[in-house]
Amino acid sequence: MVRPVTTVPPELATLVKANADELVAFRRDLHAHPELSWAEVRTTRLLDERLVAAGLEPVALPSGTGLLCDIGSGPRTVALRADIDALPIDDRKDVSYASTVPGVCHACGHDMHTAALLGAGLVLAELDRDGRLPGRVRLVFQPAEESARSGARAVIEAGGLRDVERIFALHCDPHRPVGQLGLRAGPITASADAITVRLLGRGGHTARPHLTGDLVYALGRVITELPAALSRRVDPRAALSVVWGRVAAGRAVNAIPQEGEVQGTLRCLDAVAWQGAPELVRELVAAIVSPYDVGADVEYVRGVPPVDNEPTSIELLRSAVETTEGPAAVGDTEQSLGGEDFAWYLATVPGALARLGVSPPHETRRLDLHQGLFDADERAISIGTRVFVGAALLALG
Repeated sequence: MVRPVTTVPPELATLVKANADELVAFRRDLHAHPELSWAEVRTTRLLDERLVAAGLEPVALPSGTGLLCDIGSGPRTVALRADIDALPIDDRKDVSYASTVPGVCHACGHDMHTAALLGAGLVLAELDRDGRLPGRVRLVFQPAEESARSGARAVIEAGGLRDVERIFALHCDPHRPVGQLGLRAGPITASADAITVRLLGRGGHTARPHLTGDLVYALGRVITELPAALSRRVDPRAALSVVWGRVAAGRAVNAIPQEGEVQGTLRCLDAVAWQGAPELVRELVAAIVSPYDVGADVEYVRGVPPVDNEPTSIELLRSAVETTEGPAAVGDTEQSLGGEDFAWYLATVPGALARLGVSPPHETRRLDLHQGLFDADERAISIGTRVFVGAALLALG
């Protein structure tokens, strides 16, 4: 009987290379046919077909999109997660695999994550057939990471973390060169909540603002004063930040409107400050508009807490990167104000998220996530596959 491996097999690079071209083609197919949150029907079908062809038994999530797929058996289970949805952004790249869906694009690299996890599944299935997988690995192809109605929470509600000891994920980092991975113990992302402030007034003539509530002026005060007031009411180390993305009020140049609203995001690095943010926002908005004879309604939608990487999981990832890519591939990374619903998994089980470098060598443009020009060096797919496999084997072993 073949003994199960407790370390990373020396032929891992060869096993991954055998699927490299297929994974690049798979990623390009996803990139050309992106699907928004909760609508990832085609993506789910393609993943299901490929996993079944590899002799595996994927299970669709109750939502109808996304999959869970267990590989191997035993008393210990480790999970690997990739998100599969795209963004409502126009693809502006001039490449053969550009999005064919107007207004939808994989501008966050989820197609890269998905391809890397699929590759890990194919390698782990081969190791399992050879009797060299020392436990169970659960692949989590998660829908709707970009949705306020988090796909991670849907996975958890569907039992996706049942029996799982530890979970790992990767996220594309366009500011890090391909071949490099960024690791950080503790918080690595921020909370991300959505705020809508809606003001209501009587309306009136712009010639006589003193006879009504000057709603647009009050809205302007909310836009400028709420971020400033929060910075004086919250510990600066929490880095609480409000940035507005949409404002709307009125249709005529000489009429003060009866209604207007501004929408934006609140991000925070500190979990305690995040917990108290909704009531503080409501208190400050009421104080800001009180002199202007308008009413204010605040809609505060909780997003995600910070991703807080568990130290042991980070050390396992570090060992996986050093083993598969070499010690020079490991780097430290800072905490960002970006949000990631991987945080919900870490509220249930230990785990860690690493930043996967995807910037091509000698790239001079400063491209970022959530831009229509975003693209990734596809060599990062095989790197992500090797790291996924290494992390799973080391965690089980």
